Amino acid sequence: MKLSVGLKVANSLSLTPQLQQAIRLLQLSSLELEQEIQIQLDSNPLLEKVEDENHDNIESLDEIKKEQQEYELSESLNADHLPDELPVDTDWDDIYTHQSTAMERPEFDDREDNRHADASLKEHMLGQVNLLHFSPVDKLIAYCIVDALDEKGFLDADVEEIVSSVQHLLQQMDYEIEVETDEVLVVLKHIQRLEPIGIGSRNLAECLFIQIDALPNQTLFKKEALMLLKHYELLVSNDLNKLIKQTGLDAEQLKSAVDLLKTLKPYPGAEFEQKESDYQIPDVVVSKKSEHWHVQLNPDILPKLRINSFYSGMIKRADQSDDNQYLRNQMLEAKNFIKSVDERHKTLLKVATCIVQHQREFLEIGAEGMKPLVLRDVAEEVELHESTVSRVTTNKFLLTPRGLFELKYFFSSHVGTTAGGEASSTAIRAKIKKLISDENPRKPLSDNVIANLLKDDGIEVARRTVAKYRESLHIPSSSDRKVLI
Repeated sequence: MKLSVGLKVANSLSLTPQLQQAIRLLQLSSLELEQEIQIQLDSNPLLEKVEDENHDNIESLDEIKKEQQEYELSESLNADHLPDELPVDTDWDDIYTHQSTAMERPEFDDREDNRHADASLKEHMLGQVNLLHFSPVDKLIAYCIVDALDEKGFLDADVEEIVSSVQHLLQQMDYEIEVETDEVLVVLKHIQRLEPIGIGSRNLAECLFIQIDALPNQTLFKKEALMLLKHYELLVSNDLNKLIKQTGLDAEQLKSAVDLLKTLKPYPGAEFEQKESDYQIPDVVVSKKSEHWHVQLNPDILPKLRINSFYSGMIKRADQSDDNQYLRNQMLEAKNFIKSVDERHKTLLKVATCIVQHQREFLEIGAEGMKPLVLRDVAEEVELHESTVSRVTTNKFLLTPRGLFELKYFFSSHVGTTAGGEASSTAIRAKIKKLISDENPRKPLSDNVIANLLKDDGIEVARRTVAKYRESLHIPSSSDRKVLI
């Protein structure tokens, strides 16, 4: 084999660092983009954020006034005599020194806020347990019971497990005491009568029974409600005929007893659940003006970036020093970053405008007007790749008069119609939901009937498809929706 050196021309694709950065910025959410911009601002001195000039002027005026007030105060403090008139809107302590106190020591200058947020369920229960006149062993049992509560307030452990836990703790503390099941049940009964009523119940039936039993004796239909809970299985299965036969109640009494049960709290610990509010900031805003839909980027989250003029003015063309080369590289990176952010916004606006043009009927009448749309349709119209459209629509939100939606929401599969057209699966779900909401509760619509009604509207769907869409909406079957009273 003979070795030789030669030139060869070939075409190949490669992702430059600038292109990689642009692709990465496309898939960032507004919050992630804000964090990325802050990182670039901290690391690149050539990049700066444009602040509101009016805000800067106000701050400068405030600083001048503050300096003037401090100067006037210093003159008053240095005075050898008591002035006849104190400056306006000042307190005695602002002008004259006073005796120091222990709270003025440096360690008390920045005191943290010791106020607590809303107490959790277990903290709330332990506070009540500590007020009860329990023996040390009973209090230990109560602690174990409270520790076994789940988020809904139910007891998430068997009585035997609690007995075992208490016994184990007593052995660790070198107490030779045998705890019996009856002792745990007695403590549990006390806890179930605490606030909220029914806490520590082992099932829903027991929880409702405790709440009904705690009502005043003169409460209407209290006795009938207790009778219903004795046949809890029939009540849950909605077998009202057997329920009437076994309880001996008529339809009117049964209805009144059920109404009383509906006023109770099925989950006593639900009000203590710490729900984190998930706030989403819209990236694009849609509004209707003069019968036309206008699409614009949210101005509140648009970053205003520019090159720092002070550092850019220090760059010299012929200077090859390390400092000058560093400034050149940083300016190039800053320009590329600003360009990538700008391209991201242009692409997002282009894709959102295309989606709004396709889904005008949704904006006019709601989910029933949703048109079938896939990534390929938008990609071909805006002349981008499907992967680019997918990145742009991920974790981006569109604010419309009908609410806040992720851009992905407007993409849905399609189902054929009798006229040869297509219907969006989102629109079909909305139609199914509307049909069920308008049905007679005594004669709910079956999946087969719903399929026939949709067929009358020109939408060809099978019964199994209706059942799948209904379950995705968390709507029970017709037998479970049936109400006789």
